[in-house]
Amino acid sequence: MNKAELIARIADDAGITKVQANACLDSFTTAVGQTLKKGDKVTMVGFGTFSVTKRKARTGRNPKTGAAIKIKAKKVARFKPGKELAGKL
Repeated sequence: MNKAELIARIADDAGITKVQANACLDSFTTAVGQTLKKGDKVTMVGFGTFSVTKRKARTGRNPKTGAAIKIKAKKVARFKPGKELAGKL
């Protein structure tokens, strides 16, 4: 499912226009992004938790040459599905 299909599904389920559904989805993704940028979590009971974790610096390999390369430490977004969502899979 891509973003357009998700917007169409939200619009149909909620009985709103696609423009309104797109505004809602954009607002949701913006709010989650801003919250994660601050280092906080977003928890939606039954659905899951969005959080930020730190990935340590590590040594990798260039697949073309096989040479060792250094990969910098960075923050990454994580999603942990809630019990209800995991049960539906």
